[in-house]
Amino acid sequence: MTAIEVRGLHKSYGGRKAVDGISFDVGEGEIFGILGPNGAGKTTTVECVAGLRRPDEGRVRVFGHDPVRERAEVTRVLGVQLQESELQAKLTVGEALDLYASFYERPADRRELAGRLGLLPHLGTRFGKLSGGRKQRLLIALALIGGPRVVVLDELTTGLDPRARREAGSLVEDIRAGGVTVLLVTHFMEEAQRLCDRIAVIDGGRVAALDTPAGLIGRASAAKEISFAADTPLDPEALRALPGTVSVTVADGRTVVAGTDGTVNAFVSLLARRGVTARRLRVTDATLDDASLDLTGTALR
Repeated sequence: MTAIEVRGLHKSYGGRKAVDGISFDVGEGEIFGILGPNGAGKTTTVECVAGLRRPDEGRVRVFGHDPVRERAEVTRVLGVQLQESELQAKLTVGEALDLYASFYERPADRRELAGRLGLLPHLGTRFGKLSGGRKQRLLIALALIGGPRVVVLDELTTGLDPRARREAGSLVEDIRAGGVTVLLVTHFMEEAQRLCDRIAVIDGGRVAALDTPAGLIGRASAAKEISFAADTPLDPEALRALPGTVSVTVADGRTVVAGTDGTVNAFVSLLARRGVTARRLRVTDATLDDASLDLTGTALR
């Protein structure tokens, strides 16, 4: 079943098109990622999905409901954690959960939800005293308190340290395991690559690509990167002549060759033929960041 349907979405501000014909579907039970550079139209898109902005043109449906015309129905099935969400600093965790629970006819059990998100020991702690990671946990809890079938998480881990980001990623997986569809907006490529079933890359208000993480990575011009230092210098032109080579860069005594699996095999043969020893040799696969750079011209990490 389709959880979210977006067709031909357009939204402008003062004559500037923020969203220019975006279309995608999110299947029930998916973790669906939205990536793109700053100003690409990501937040405007999810705000239209959440019913917080009215599209100029296009169709948006959340489990068959129009987020603008059927606001009450969408509120019952959709939870939202928006970028830069804040609460009153003196509000305690327990008070925030009680307040948001009062908005719904059948809210989730606040103690069970707090326990699931590691907030039970902090019900009496004021929002202003929480760490960044715990603030994000509370904001997720508030997005889930209504028992939604789909939740929007916009830049969930921005500003968090690496440990808190990992913990937030685990929470996203737990949310999906609980039967909730997740629409995830993020700048962190490793996070998107690990968590998302499919990803829409948005650039200039349009969908530049939509595929699985592996499918997007497969579109990268260079599938492999060879990095090494040689005891005997290798002619860069010989490296550029290797089959599948995309680029060769030399800096500080280290050479980096971007290419394909065939480039790696040909590189090994070249070393053997010339009797060259490669020191600190490393071969790495292309990443989602490489794919996004090819698609948008901007590295998103």
